[in-house]
Amino acid sequence: MPTRLCALAASVALLTALAVPAASADPGAAAGTGGTGSTGGTGGPGAAGSGAPTVNLATNPGFELPSPNLADWGSVSGWNCTGGPAEAAVTTTAAHSGTSALTVTPANADSTGECAQTVAVQPDTTYTASAWVRGDFVHLGATGTGHDVAPAWTATTSGGWQQLTTRFTTGPNARSIRLYVHGWYRQGPFSVDDVRVDGPAPAPAVAAGSLPTTDKVVFFTVDDGWQRTPEAERFIADHRLPITAFPLPRPAGTDPDFFKRVTAVPGSSVQDHSVSHSDLGKLPLEQQQVEICDARDTMTRLFGTAPVVFRPPLFTWNTDTLQAAADCGIRTVLTADADFSWGASNIWHPGLLQPGDVVLMHWTDALAADLPRALAAAEAAGLKPAGLVDYLH
Repeated sequence: MPTRLCALAASVALLTALAVPAASADPGAAAGTGGTGSTGGTGGPGAAGSGAPTVNLATNPGFELPSPNLADWGSVSGWNCTGGPAEAAVTTTAAHSGTSALTVTPANADSTGECAQTVAVQPDTTYTASAWVRGDFVHLGATGTGHDVAPAWTATTSGGWQQLTTRFTTGPNARSIRLYVHGWYRQGPFSVDDVRVDGPAPAPAVAAGSLPTTDKVVFFTVDDGWQRTPEAERFIADHRLPITAFPLPRPAGTDPDFFKRVTAVPGSSVQDHSVSHSDLGKLPLEQQQVEICDARDTMTRLFGTAPVVFRPPLFTWNTDTLQAAADCGIRTVLTADADFSWGASNIWHPGLLQPGDVVLMHWTDALAADLPRALAAAEAAGLKPAGLVDYLH
């Protein structure tokens, strides 16, 4: 028997042995049986001990949302697929509901064609994950829950759509899980639609323009990343400035080593600034969630640490922004109290800079001149630049 088929047989046996009531496929919900799972319910039991409403926490669950303008070419909004876009295509025909579904063709015999996303969760809470799938040996599961739970899977959907469902309870330290769908070796393409992760909605993120502290500190933040100069890099290194960088995914991916160098001072970090730098106030919550979560995933992949702060482009945000940020595991939506970009010295409150103020700058060819001016303003107020992440609560 070929190696991959042996692995398949062994895995089927293992999954059968591990199967628990929380992981199941619903054969009665296959296409043509009149099942209503395309829209789903509210997750049945929902969250253990939580008063928060039960909602679908998945990003782009129906694969209907377009990729933001500055996303990687061919990317699937909200999802990361093994091997990149060559493995996944959003189809506009034969969807389970709506106009689109995800169809994945494993790139080679060593690929299952896995697509996954990170979902923010609460500790010690029960969630129900489900998806409608079509194909052979399709799997739906979650990792990072804090407890081992077998994935839901089906040997075949016989050409129709079938709903997979799995339930899990997070551990005491779980703040996010990795939701995944995949096929199997040499089993051909599979399709996925109408994904759900039903559980309590996270509390909205907190909006802030400064951080509360009595310490004599100020926080330097630098946005975008299109123009990266050695002069600015040298000033940051020479003065040991803690910098909170908010690059967009495209420039960050073009030159990740630059952002690693300019955030090498202790207290520095790389945070989230959306994918396309759009006015989020004009976008629905679902699209805002794609903007924030996709940028979070890019920064995590490039720099190894998940962002905990979101800087809204143009400083425009609304209540949906706060919820979308929370759905992406981010607790602070940060603007600023002062702008020292492009030669400016604007402080948006009376007097000098104050403890806890956040200073806005941009990665431009003017940054090498903006940084010393901002540093002089901080020193005039008796303040010292500090690491913003060190002051988050």
